Amino acid sequence: MRAVGVSRRSCANHAQIARGLRRSEGLRATLLTAALALCTAFPCAAFAAEPASLDEPSPAAARTSDAPKADVSAEIEARKSYSIPALEIVGFDFLLNRYNRWFGSDRRVYDVTLSSIKTNLRSSWNTDSDPFKINQLGHPYQGSMYHGFARSAGLNYWESLGYAFAGSAAWEIAGETTRPSRNDQVASGVGGTFLGEALFRMSSLVLEKADGVPRFWREVSAAAISPATGFNRLAFGDRFDGVFSSNDAVRYARVGLGFMGTTQNVPGTSTQLKRNEAQADFSLEYGLPGSPNYGYNRPFDYFTFQATASSANVFENVMTRGLLVGKEYGEGKDYRGIWGLYGSYDYISPQTYRISSTALSLGTTGEWRLGGNVSLQGSALAGVGYAAAGTVKGAGETDYHYGVAPQALLAMRLIFGDTASLDVTGREYFVSRATSGGRAGHDNIARADVALTVRIYKQHAIAIKYLWNRRDATYPDLGDRTQTRGTFGIFYTLLGHEHFGSVDWR
Repeated sequence: MRAVGVSRRSCANHAQIARGLRRSEGLRATLLTAALALCTAFPCAAFAAEPASLDEPSPAAARTSDAPKADVSAEIEARKSYSIPALEIVGFDFLLNRYNRWFGSDRRVYDVTLSSIKTNLRSSWNTDSDPFKINQLGHPYQGSMYHGFARSAGLNYWESLGYAFAGSAAWEIAGETTRPSRNDQVASGVGGTFLGEALFRMSSLVLEKADGVPRFWREVSAAAISPATGFNRLAFGDRFDGVFSSNDAVRYARVGLGFMGTTQNVPGTSTQLKRNEAQADFSLEYGLPGSPNYGYNRPFDYFTFQATASSANVFENVMTRGLLVGKEYGEGKDYRGIWGLYGSYDYISPQTYRISSTALSLGTTGEWRLGGNVSLQGSALAGVGYAAAGTVKGAGETDYHYGVAPQALLAMRLIFGDTASLDVTGREYFVSRATSGGRAGHDNIARADVALTVRIYKQHAIAIKYLWNRRDATYPDLGDRTQTRGTFGIFYTLLGHEHFGSVDWR
């Protein structure tokens, strides 16, 4: 029997994080704890799964290289089910509703009846004002569960997106007595698929890349990352036993543990700040362009995922973006890239302000070989999303606003062979026509992240980081407000492998 749980290395972090979460909204708070558990569980298996070399097979692979390989994709297609994930989503919503009805903080909201369902079916959709963390982190994670049920039952990305969107709508109408809200539908039904696909891919990667890790621990880690995947593998055995193939995607993973201290602080309307904080950070870039044997035919064949846990406010960020539709291109012998339509989900909360966005962007990702062992990787995206923004520890947990959000991202990594890398990432969000409580205004949020990582020995490295955040907000009844925070820190970093993610296609 396969076990479902969390990896041993994540247990201590998981317990510490759980103590910091509020019990608000019953089981959804538990879902938030699980969301960060995934981030801490994955590195344990992911780094163990890294091959010693990109060019040499692992000993286990070498022993089985002569054995005939089954067509796993055909097997998954033959065994897929449309009815099982539909029933699982209904059951999940029912259990979530019952838990909140019995143990939640506002039980009346979950006293669903046939009459309340009929009322919601006839009602217009509004914008609710639940606590920020519930709406912007809990709902996307709930949507990722819907997506994971469908993906692990053999459905493709677009089919699973439909299940997540329908599951979110069902919850809004029949999971609560309050009027259905459009912001929750976007967060769960769209943002949940972007988050859910990244979690499903990481879970499958752990299962696929054995490299000497016992199957039991791979199953445990995979279930911690994507509980819906773990449930289907446990409940249905051989039917959903096929592992989604990564097609040998080139990837770059790292985990960091360190401390950040405040160097600049203009708190604005934020009333509390911890100047120093411990952080745990995990990031993965999957499907880096340049490999001659890799294609981008499926959504999220290229994606990035980052999550940071903080002693100051538990969740500093959870961010993912992936290529939905696109193609490869090259320039000469020194540049390889991809371009197309990207989907992204961002949750950022650096103590002073908070923003969450679900967006579609046009952009490109590529690598330029500069000569010798030096190369430059990067991504440039511009698009529009639906976002929520506001202050932290201001008037209350519902002190934030929704609006349409044009946004842009520029990320670069300068790689010096096996020695070091310099990462620079800038993001900007302009939350226009933001509304809340009858107020109208806008938020302009900018964030810059600079990190120099130097490899010390094998996969072990030291990184120094500087993170800068700024929020400029304008509302008629509040005037102009500015919040700025800069932090500097040092981290021990464990690299996924020694090459800093550079792809050599020549």
